[in-house]
Amino acid sequence: MLFDNERFDEVNENIRLIQKKNGLTFGTDAYLLAAFLRTRSKERAVDLGSGTGIIPLLCMSRDKASHFYALEIQQSFADLIRRNVELNGFSDKITPLCIDVRDITAQDVGGEVGIVTANPPYMTVNSGERNSADEKYIARHEVAGSIFDFCAAAGRLLKYGGRFYCVFRPDRLADLFTALRTADLEPKRMTFVHSTALSKPSMVLVEAQKGAGASMTVTPPLCLCRVDGNGNATQTPTAECDHIYQHCAFPDRFLLSNKSK
Repeated sequence: MLFDNERFDEVNENIRLIQKKNGLTFGTDAYLLAAFLRTRSKERAVDLGSGTGIIPLLCMSRDKASHFYALEIQQSFADLIRRNVELNGFSDKITPLCIDVRDITAQDVGGEVGIVTANPPYMTVNSGERNSADEKYIARHEVAGSIFDFCAAAGRLLKYGGRFYCVFRPDRLADLFTALRTADLEPKRMTFVHSTALSKPSMVLVEAQKGAGASMTVTPPLCLCRVDGNGNATQTPTAECDHIYQHCAFPDRFLLSNKSK
């Protein structure tokens, strides 16, 4: 059943998704983050600011964790996550939680976990225009938690050696790294995402490890679309992008990382 302000989308052959028309809808950044996550099928996971629940749904459809807790501050979205979880048959694998990211503790999810994911708001409170819909405003601006709050939550939830996966804006990379280290999360792997090989990065994906030593691998850049012989962008995905959308996983050359010290 859909309400008047909702729409129904087929994400892929595995996932169907109910989305709010006035909320922030599923996009490339969420899919790339789910694909960036290494498979740890015996580990429990938490998704911070889960929205529709798309990241846990994508990950559990590929058995990337044993169980996901989908944390969402807005009750209407926590209810939407529950409906999407039921729609896709993951009621025993994904648990929605309506909790503020600034208040979450490991006790709320039955103890420390091995994986935390986050597609946090990219914009500070005073940057950009305010969205007329509160749902989009909260999703895009740091009104209900900054990048420091999201990283602090990951630090509280993760066990020693656990992994935090985040997608963020390249122009705020300094904020992300400062927030990570403040929370005892050491960046270990980073991938810049470009629309084409000729464009500047629009996203950055980072994997950090709790309690690890300083040592990070910057992978080759991920380019989403090809350019033609005249150097113009096309709508044709690159081979790497095709692989990611087919398998919800990055090719092996993006997975190399230094061992923690």
